[in-house]
Formats: sequence, C-alpha cells, structure tokens
Amino acid sequence: MLYLVGLGLSSVEDITVSGLKAVKQCSRVYLEHYTSILMSASQAELEEFYGKSVTLADREMVESGCEEILRGANSEDVAFLVVGDPFGATTHTDLVLRAKQQNIPVKVFHNASVMNAIGACGLQLYNFGQTVSMVFFHETWRPDSWYDKILANRKIGLHTLVLLDIKVKEQSYENMARGRLIYEPPRYMSISQCCEQLLEVDEKKSIKAYTPDTPCVAVSRLGSPTEAFKAGTIQELANYDAGEPLHSLIILGSQCHELELEYLLDFCDDREKFKKDVAKDREYFKPEPVMIEEDPEEEEE
Repeated sequence: MLYLVGLGLSSVEDITVSGLKAVKQCSRVYLEHYTSILMSASQAELEEFYGKSVTLADREMVESGCEEILRGANSEDVAFLVVGDPFGATTHTDLVLRAKQQNIPVKVFHNASVMNAIGACGLQLYNFGQTVSMVFFHETWRPDSWYDKILANRKIGLHTLVLLDIKVKEQSYENMARGRLIYEPPRYMSISQCCEQLLEVDEKKSIKAYTPDTPCVAVSRLGSPTEAFKAGTIQELANYDAGEPLHSLIILGSQCHELELEYLLDFCDDREKFKKDVAKDREYFKPEPVMIEEDPEEEEE
C-alpha cells in the first residue's frame, strides 16, 4: 500500500491520528521536500516522533525517479508525507496515477493546507477565485502568465490567493549547465518581493488587473504559533518586513463583504485609510450600466 499522508502546516503534532498510525506501520517513509516545508519541525524531530527513519524526497526524486518511492509498495507499506494536504500540488496526483498503473493500492490521509486555512484571515473561502503562484524573477526570465488569472478573478470581484515561491535544493543556471551537483542555499520569497514583482509586471500591461493602491492581505507563517496577518495596499506591502517564512498574499476582490472588511481592519495600520482603499477599489471593475433599448414597435403604439 502507498500511503499519502498530509502533515498539516506547522508542527509534528499536526498530523491526524489515522495518518500517524499509518506512518508507524510503514517500512519506508518519504518526506516531500520542495513544494513546502513544515515550519516548526525538523527532519530529526519527525523521525523521533514517528519512530521511523525519514528520507527527504526532492523534486528530482518525485517527478523523475518516483520508482524509488513506489518500489515494493505492492507488497509492503510505504508512506509519502506531504506538508499541508497531499493534493495541494499536481505532482502528487501524478504519483497516485503512476501507482495505479502498477496496481499499487493507494490510501490518502487529508489534512489542513493553505488552501483552506487561509480563511483564518477573515475572508470567506467561497469568495476566492483561481489561485496563482509567484516565482522568483531572474534577469532573463520574468514570467507573467499568472497575471491573466488575477485579471479574471478581479473582473468578477473574487479574491486571489498568491502562493510565494520557495527554492529548496535548487541549482544555479551555471552549475546546471556545467553538470555540477552544487545546490544553492534555500530561499523563500518575501511579501515585499512578491509585491515588487506584481508592480513591475503591472507597469507593462495595457489592461490593468490591479493598481498600486489595490488592497491586499499579507499572510505569514499560517498555522504556526507566530501566524501573522497584515492588511494594506500592494504599494504599502512592498515595504513590509513580514519576518520569517512561509508567506502568502491575498489580492482582494471587489465583492469583499462588509463582515470580511470588518475582520481585516484589525490587521491595518490605518483603519480609515484601508476602508477608503477598499471603497475606491470596488469602483475599479464596476460593471457598466445596462442600457435597455426601447422597442420601436412599442413606440409606434
């Protein structure tokens, strides 16, 4: 059996009881180690808590060499641990499909992830549109495919969750080109860098998805003891020091409900200014008035 076990967001104790029982009976345990990190637990702490050795599974192992993970899983129990929920990344869907192709039974243990825990900021989950990912820009690579998704969300008044890039066990372009297995130190995108990249791309677009004054919510270390939220405009948050990772950003939609706004005011430096920013933003994609043409035949009558 292959077990996909969600670990939750922060502590070794965030795993579910049923998930923990499954891990303890496995002969091999892998920890997915590139889409996210467990903020308040090290590999050694996980091993002590489970009473099992834990193998870190990097991107290369999961996406290219997953046969190592699936090896023998049709005759023994193997656990694949995922920070958050197992289906928070499409990579893990691919792993399940590969297991099924080999007739390996699969059981999933779900857990909290950023996709549902983000409601802790006070915004209602059903008011969110498409989620986007913001990657680190490079000198020669500054992707903006996410912009159209934000634009689509904003046009219908929905919030956008922006997931910020992390780099764990990544190679530089030079080392990759030269075939040198030298890895860069881990990097985690900050709120300020994300907002700077948002502003940079917006300057180049003719159709605007947002402005520097668009209200946002910075979310830091969600689900951990040091969880923090900060509400402000994109321009304001571009100068915000959010502290230690992990971070996410929410771009507000114009359908922001009054109860949502009331909740967010606790995270503002200037409550009245934020109210005005939200009111101004509601006008940004305000639908044009519908013009009903009169029927000429009715006029004649």
